[in-house]
Amino acid sequence: MESAAEPTAPLPGPARPQDPPAAAPKPAGGATDALLAEGELTVRGRIQEASNAVLYCTVALDGRSAACVYKPVAGERPLWDFPDGTLAQREVAAYEISRACGWDLIPPTVLRDGPYGTGMVQEWIDPPESSDEVPELLALVEDEEPGPGWKAVGLAQIGEGRTALLVHADHPRLRRLAVLDAVINNGDRKGGHLLPGADGEFFAIDHGVTFNAEDKLRTLLWGWAGEPLTDEALEVLRGLRRALEEDRPLAARLAELITDAETEALRARVAGLLRSGRHPEPSGEWPAIPWPPV
Repeated sequence: MESAAEPTAPLPGPARPQDPPAAAPKPAGGATDALLAEGELTVRGRIQEASNAVLYCTVALDGRSAACVYKPVAGERPLWDFPDGTLAQREVAAYEISRACGWDLIPPTVLRDGPYGTGMVQEWIDPPESSDEVPELLALVEDEEPGPGWKAVGLAQIGEGRTALLVHADHPRLRRLAVLDAVINNGDRKGGHLLPGADGEFFAIDHGVTFNAEDKLRTLLWGWAGEPLTDEALEVLRGLRRALEEDRPLAARLAELITDAETEALRARVAGLLRSGRHPEPSGEWPAIPWPPV
């Protein structure tokens, strides 16, 4: 069942600044995190096609500046199946987990006050100058099996009664993302949430529908389902398990972003992945692929 929502909150003009949540966690680290968290935030425009309020901004501090995305909580649409916390908090929690894994899959993301109140601020990813630098990560093919370097997801309807095989690249960074999504229980891993960066890299965005205590994993990255996790992934998961212990800094940061039940479910998912040693498979209790898939 799709998440129900109320209309997006209007944003007619700058609101009175709101205080951030009590004891809001400091940025995980790094100069970009500090710039995003402490710099002067200026709204330059609104990304109209987004389902929630997404504002294109610049941030400046001590002679440094950067482009960023600001998603104020005031512009979020409530979701019946995510009644606790906010999209902004879960986006920051996802970044904290990505950073703890050492994989740098999610752009630097912080929770802070802004012109429309508390919200998520994330580094803007500029697209490559040439389309030749954009990695091909997803495709539809008319073959029954994926070609070399590709993994099959499943059949997709492409109109006029025709079907095609949906495939994704057998890419090590994409495989790491599949593990991260399983850890954070991402309910909405679409193709459009993969942004190409420089040097053939890509980054993952839009992690507001994550960390539910119930199984919500919906993704286009099922190509490794049931396969053994890589040695690298197992080592990262072991480190993450230690970092999530109650007396560790990561656990303290998460306590300000998600609920205790969601944190316990997060620990259980990490333990389950280590116990099985395999990529998860669709549970059958929730739609396995998000819609629309882009």
